[in-house]
Amino acid sequence: MDRSLFEQADHSAPIATFREDPHVMFQNFEASTKSETVAERIALLRKEMLRAEIDVFLIPHSDTHQNEYLPPNEERLAWISSFDGSAGFAVVSADRAVLFVDGRYTIQANSQTDTSIFDIEDLVATPPSKWIEKNLGADTRVGFDPWLFTISQKKTYENAAEKIDAKLVSTENLIDRIWQDRPAEPITPISIQPMDYAGVEASQKLADLRQKIGESEADMILISDLASIAWLFNIRGSDIIHTPITIAFALIPVDGKAVLFIHPEKLDEPTTAYLADLCEVRAPDDLQPVLADKSKGNKVYCSSSSVPAHLGDVITEAGGEIVTGSDLVALPRAIKNEVELEGAKSAHLRDGVAVTQFLAWLDRQTPGTIDEISAATQLENLRSETARRMNSELMEISFDTISGSGPNGAIVHYRVTRQTNAMLLDNSLYLVDSGGQYRDGTTDITRTVAIGTPPKQAITDFTLVLKGQIAISTARFPAGTRGVDLDVLARNALWKQGLDYAHGTGHGVGSFLSVHEGPQSISRRSMTPLKPGMIISNEPGMYREGKYGIRIENLIYVEPAQELAEGNVPVHSFGNLTWVPIDLRLVNPDLLVNEEQTWLNDYHAQVREMLTPWLDPADTEWLEQATRQI
Repeated sequence: MDRSLFEQADHSAPIATFREDPHVMFQNFEASTKSETVAERIALLRKEMLRAEIDVFLIPHSDTHQNEYLPPNEERLAWISSFDGSAGFAVVSADRAVLFVDGRYTIQANSQTDTSIFDIEDLVATPPSKWIEKNLGADTRVGFDPWLFTISQKKTYENAAEKIDAKLVSTENLIDRIWQDRPAEPITPISIQPMDYAGVEASQKLADLRQKIGESEADMILISDLASIAWLFNIRGSDIIHTPITIAFALIPVDGKAVLFIHPEKLDEPTTAYLADLCEVRAPDDLQPVLADKSKGNKVYCSSSSVPAHLGDVITEAGGEIVTGSDLVALPRAIKNEVELEGAKSAHLRDGVAVTQFLAWLDRQTPGTIDEISAATQLENLRSETARRMNSELMEISFDTISGSGPNGAIVHYRVTRQTNAMLLDNSLYLVDSGGQYRDGTTDITRTVAIGTPPKQAITDFTLVLKGQIAISTARFPAGTRGVDLDVLARNALWKQGLDYAHGTGHGVGSFLSVHEGPQSISRRSMTPLKPGMIISNEPGMYREGKYGIRIENLIYVEPAQELAEGNVPVHSFGNLTWVPIDLRLVNPDLLVNEEQTWLNDYHAQVREMLTPWLDPADTEWLEQATRQI
């Protein structure tokens, strides 16, 4: 392995520093909510509903920018329900409260909220809009905060209300009236993403976007998606935990200078000078008057799935016309250029070294002596130390590490706290899902490992999951293939045994941006064609509640299509980014066909080749055994 790759870092460009002390943990393990507060807070909300003459109030897990992970001041759903997952929705009436979560969070929701107050419904099988149609009556006044609902979401709930002769009523957020100790909005410095990592100048990205705006016959575009803004202007921030983005809005005309609405306190002299060449900088309070003024007599392109309904109303009330469509920045952002792909490969190499060191360390610990928090802490420390050793820096972790021992591993998005912290016991499984934010890339990896002698059933389950993981890894597919077309490959071996998992098989991943990036994914609902340069996760799983969880996750990227010798259509394949051993103690070779065994042996041979130059003798010896041929 050529170490020179890590000895050419450009330190001349401004680099964001998220912590002064490299030994300070990015993750904390305190419980963020308490179910004991739910009854009192629901009672306070119902009093406000009476004052506002609202019969039902809608509470999404969202903020003005539809972020998946929210700043503390936007965690309204967690505050009212005590459920702190990244996807959910609540409907509160005078006599009912319903919490909607998807299959990833069913166990978590039941354990976190007060189920004597909240009923739990399936967010996918029974969407809140459908629940409203079935459970509310005529003349019901349904209140919602139009800043937290997108243009398309508002229409969905308007249609649901109309079907039962109810009325959707725009109101200020009633939770904000009763949330007395609500945190302040985060205002953190931004930094410039250097060309060494961005690959394309922001001025070129803006020029390309203006061409697309013109093709849509709009006069300008309003962008609210924070990852799109960060990518477009080649800036990064730390307003959102674990995600290097900054809270802002952007208004970009076909002709004329772009306007970026951002707190001036976030800018220093270098970033102010940098942005001056790209856009006009205005304070967030200027957004509505400027948008209203520029909308008059013009067509404004808005992503109907991300722009707040409130801003849509500002445009139309000012005499503007809304042109709706998908986020015009999302697809270019998802298709990584050569520099971004090379950065991803470098980031994943050092991340693979760190995770492999962690797995070797874990194997040397006596079962029952390590708990979930100490394991997560060790992994983060190794990421930080390895990055420095390889001439880089761990800027953040990608998300709170899922460190789940035994039954906790069956909670798909489990977050360990001091109250739930469990020991890694003998004869059990341990699931660790984690990632790092490096300046050149974002990582995400899951490994499930045996602690002591694993249960026989777990070996079978693990091997079935592995078969699905290999099926995606080895897939070939023609142009136009969507994630929905591939999802069955990951599930087929499980389905044959009457098993399944309640989450997608893969999500897009950003370039030093969000660990969950659209529009690409591999799932039952993914309709976006996969294109060369897209990075996506490959993570089938299987969960037995009360026993264990299994998930195997690598990040992969779409290769350009190639013509095969005997083929009649060019086909894409996946290139691998993640290089970490898969636990052979959990593999039953008899359940793998020859092609699958060959893939696993070849993968492990590549893992040895990639990682050995960076490991000490003890970890090298461990790796040799962990990647032995089967």
